[in-house]
Amino acid sequence: MFSLKKCLQSLKGGLGGSWKFLLPALGLSGFILMLGAVDKMDSRIEEKCEVLQVDVSACASACAMPSHVDLSSGNFPIQRSEAEWRARLTELQYKVAREQGTERPFQNLYHDNKAIGLYRCIGCATPLFSSTDKFDSGTGWPSFSKPIDARTLGEHRDESYGMIRTEVHCAVCGSHQGHVFPDGPGPSGLRYCINSASLEFEPADSVEAIVELVQQWYGASAAKDR
Repeated sequence: MFSLKKCLQSLKGGLGGSWKFLLPALGLSGFILMLGAVDKMDSRIEEKCEVLQVDVSACASACAMPSHVDLSSGNFPIQRSEAEWRARLTELQYKVAREQGTERPFQNLYHDNKAIGLYRCIGCATPLFSSTDKFDSGTGWPSFSKPIDARTLGEHRDESYGMIRTEVHCAVCGSHQGHVFPDGPGPSGLRYCINSASLEFEPADSVEAIVELVQQWYGASAAKDR
């Protein structure tokens, strides 16, 4: 076990050989941005005055790496052709949600979003996360302690880049969301590190309004199944 602070320091000091994977995956500009993100993360952790004890695979480098798992055989309720996906999504959304890419830290739409509301899957509008479970992990990506309903998220073991991670995707349409790590706050102890490009945010006036939006979605889904 390593402290997150030490893990980040090791990244800045040489990345422990991981740079061989990071540089070609992120490109030079992305690699430099990631190093800057590490500096920001380190300072935020200092401010919190508490060092989280996590496995090395749960540090910042694990969030920055794209995923390589095979979801092609998934029997997801919503199926679309490649042409339909490309017509529905922007280039970045397609790269992340359908090709398991990773967006840049601190330069994405929702990492610092503090508004009340619902986070839906970009591929099918399934409600996945609530703003009530969002927290600032200091990583530069939207982070949540839990999903609204665990049944709406699928998990897959991801062994790419010499790491063992847990990839998460929408269980309704198979769109890649990010990864989940065992270093989060609260009772769950989990941190869902999610790409903004995989999400669509719907503002709400209150927590009660979020619940109503979720109930409406489940009601509409149940009506379709009848």
